Amino acid sequence: MKRTWVVLSIGAVLLGAAAIAIAASPRVSEPTRIHVIERPLTDVVIDTGASGDSSGDLLTFHNKLYGSAGEMVGTDQGQCIRINPAAGTWECAWTNALEGGHISVEGPFNDNHASVLTVTGGTGAYRNARGTMNLKFRDSGSFDFIFHLIP
Repeated sequence: MKRTWVVLSIGAVLLGAAAIAIAASPRVSEPTRIHVIERPLTDVVIDTGASGDSSGDLLTFHNKLYGSAGEMVGTDQGQCIRINPAAGTWECAWTNALEGGHISVEGPFNDNHASVLTVTGGTGAYRNARGTMNLKFRDSGSFDFIFHLIP
Protein backbone atom coordinates (compact mmCIF):
# COMPACT_ATOMS: atom_id res chain seq x y z
CA MET A 1 0.00 0.00 0.00
CA LYS A 2 2.82 2.38 0.91
CA ARG A 3 4.49 1.68 -2.44
CA THR A 4 1.26 2.61 -4.31
CA TRP A 5 1.16 6.00 -2.55
CA VAL A 6 4.79 6.67 -3.42
CA VAL A 7 4.17 5.85 -7.09
CA LEU A 8 1.02 8.01 -7.13
CA SER A 9 2.83 10.90 -5.43
CA ILE A 10 5.70 10.79 -7.91
CA GLY A 11 3.18 10.67 -10.77
CA ALA A 12 1.34 13.72 -9.40
CA VAL A 13 4.60 15.68 -9.07
CA LEU A 14 5.63 14.81 -12.65
CA LEU A 15 2.19 15.74 -13.97
CA GLY A 16 2.32 19.07 -12.15
CA ALA A 17 5.81 19.80 -13.48
CA ALA A 18 4.67 19.03 -17.03
CA ALA A 19 1.68 21.37 -16.66
CA ILE A 20 3.93 24.17 -15.42
CA ALA A 21 6.38 23.63 -18.28
CA ILE A 22 3.58 23.75 -20.86
CA ALA A 23 2.06 26.87 -19.30
CA ALA A 24 5.46 28.60 -19.24
CA SER A 25 6.48 27.66 -22.80
CA PRO A 26 6.56 30.34 -25.52
CA ARG A 27 3.22 31.21 -27.07
CA VAL A 28 1.27 34.08 -28.54
CA SER A 29 0.69 36.37 -25.53
CA GLU A 30 -0.33 39.58 -27.30
CA PRO A 31 -1.69 40.53 -30.72
CA THR A 32 1.04 39.63 -33.23
CA ARG A 33 1.46 40.45 -36.93
CA ILE A 34 3.65 38.21 -39.09
CA HIS A 35 4.24 38.95 -42.77
CA VAL A 36 5.78 36.33 -45.08
CA ILE A 37 5.91 36.01 -48.86
CA GLU A 38 5.10 32.76 -50.65
CA ARG A 39 6.61 32.03 -54.06
CA PRO A 40 4.29 29.40 -55.59
CA LEU A 41 6.74 27.21 -57.51
CA THR A 42 5.30 23.77 -56.74
CA ASP A 43 1.55 24.28 -57.26
CA VAL A 44 -0.06 21.38 -59.13
CA VAL A 45 -3.72 21.18 -60.18
CA ILE A 46 -5.08 17.64 -60.44
CA ASP A 47 -8.05 17.39 -62.82
CA THR A 48 -10.50 15.11 -60.98
CA GLY A 49 -13.85 15.69 -62.69
CA ALA A 50 -14.90 17.06 -66.04
CA SER A 51 -12.00 17.88 -68.33
CA GLY A 52 -10.46 21.28 -67.60
CA ASP A 53 -11.16 23.65 -64.71
CA SER A 54 -14.16 22.17 -62.88
CA SER A 55 -15.61 21.73 -59.39
CA GLY A 56 -13.72 19.13 -57.38
CA ASP A 57 -10.29 19.68 -58.95
CA LEU A 58 -7.47 19.49 -56.41
CA LEU A 59 -4.59 21.95 -55.99
CA THR A 60 -1.59 20.77 -53.94
CA PHE A 61 1.50 22.76 -52.99
CA HIS A 62 4.62 22.90 -50.82
CA ASN A 63 6.45 26.19 -51.20
CA LYS A 64 9.10 28.26 -49.48
CA LEU A 65 8.21 31.33 -47.42
CA TYR A 66 10.39 34.44 -47.38
CA GLY A 67 10.81 37.50 -45.19
CA SER A 68 10.73 41.09 -46.47
CA ALA A 69 14.51 41.08 -47.04
CA GLY A 70 14.28 37.98 -49.26
CA GLU A 71 15.57 35.50 -46.68
CA MET A 72 13.85 32.10 -46.42
CA VAL A 73 11.89 31.97 -43.16
CA GLY A 74 9.84 28.80 -43.57
CA THR A 75 7.75 26.57 -45.77
CA ASP A 76 4.11 25.78 -46.37
CA GLN A 77 2.20 22.74 -47.57
CA GLY A 78 -1.44 22.12 -48.23
CA GLN A 79 -4.32 21.58 -50.57
CA CYS A 80 -7.30 23.39 -52.08
CA ILE A 81 -10.46 22.02 -53.67
CA ARG A 82 -11.99 23.92 -56.57
CA ILE A 83 -15.50 25.02 -55.62
CA ASN A 84 -16.73 27.26 -58.43
CA PRO A 85 -14.56 27.88 -61.51
CA ALA A 86 -16.79 30.72 -62.80
CA ALA A 87 -16.45 32.58 -59.49
CA GLY A 88 -12.75 31.65 -59.14
CA THR A 89 -13.26 30.04 -55.71
CA TRP A 90 -11.31 27.32 -53.91
CA GLU A 91 -11.59 26.02 -50.34
CA CYS A 92 -8.13 25.53 -48.82
CA ALA A 93 -6.28 24.21 -45.76
CA TRP A 94 -2.54 24.36 -45.16
CA THR A 95 0.23 24.56 -42.62
CA ASN A 96 2.93 27.23 -42.50
CA ALA A 97 6.16 26.05 -40.83
CA LEU A 98 8.07 29.00 -39.34
CA GLU A 99 10.87 29.27 -36.82
CA GLY A 100 9.33 28.40 -33.48
CA GLY A 101 6.37 26.36 -34.72
CA HIS A 102 3.57 25.90 -37.22
CA ILE A 103 0.49 28.00 -38.03
CA SER A 104 -2.45 26.25 -39.70
CA VAL A 105 -5.02 28.10 -41.80
CA GLU A 106 -8.27 27.22 -43.52
CA GLY A 107 -10.72 29.08 -45.71
CA PRO A 108 -11.51 30.49 -49.13
CA PHE A 109 -9.03 31.40 -51.83
CA ASN A 110 -10.15 33.38 -54.86
CA ASP A 111 -8.35 33.56 -58.22
CA ASN A 112 -9.52 37.15 -58.70
CA HIS A 113 -9.00 39.00 -55.43
CA ALA A 114 -7.48 38.94 -51.95
CA SER A 115 -8.83 36.48 -49.38
CA VAL A 116 -9.03 36.19 -45.60
CA LEU A 117 -8.49 32.76 -44.05
CA THR A 118 -8.99 31.58 -40.48
CA VAL A 119 -6.03 30.62 -38.30
CA THR A 120 -7.15 27.26 -36.93
CA GLY A 121 -4.27 26.66 -34.55
CA GLY A 122 -0.57 26.23 -34.18
CA THR A 123 2.32 24.51 -32.46
CA GLY A 124 5.32 25.68 -30.47
CA ALA A 125 5.42 29.45 -30.16
CA TYR A 126 2.04 29.58 -31.94
CA ARG A 127 0.36 26.81 -29.97
CA ASN A 128 -2.51 28.98 -28.72
CA ALA A 129 -2.77 31.13 -31.85
CA ARG A 130 -6.03 32.11 -33.43
CA GLY A 131 -6.95 34.95 -35.71
CA THR A 132 -6.80 35.54 -39.46
CA MET A 133 -4.43 35.43 -42.39
CA ASN A 134 -4.81 37.95 -45.19
CA LEU A 135 -3.69 36.53 -48.53
CA LYS A 136 -2.85 39.13 -51.18
CA PHE A 137 -1.50 38.83 -54.72
CA ARG A 138 1.85 40.48 -55.51
CA ASP A 139 2.83 41.81 -58.95
CA SER A 140 5.64 39.25 -59.09
CA GLY A 141 3.17 36.32 -59.04
CA SER A 142 3.93 35.57 -55.40
CA PHE A 143 1.62 36.08 -52.42
CA ASP A 144 1.68 38.08 -49.19
CA PHE A 145 0.58 36.05 -46.16
CA ILE A 146 -0.18 38.49 -43.35
CA PHE A 147 -1.05 36.73 -40.10
CA HIS A 148 -2.97 38.63 -37.44
CA LEU A 149 -2.63 36.41 -34.37
CA ILE A 150 -4.39 36.87 -31.05
CA PRO A 151 -3.92 34.81 -27.89
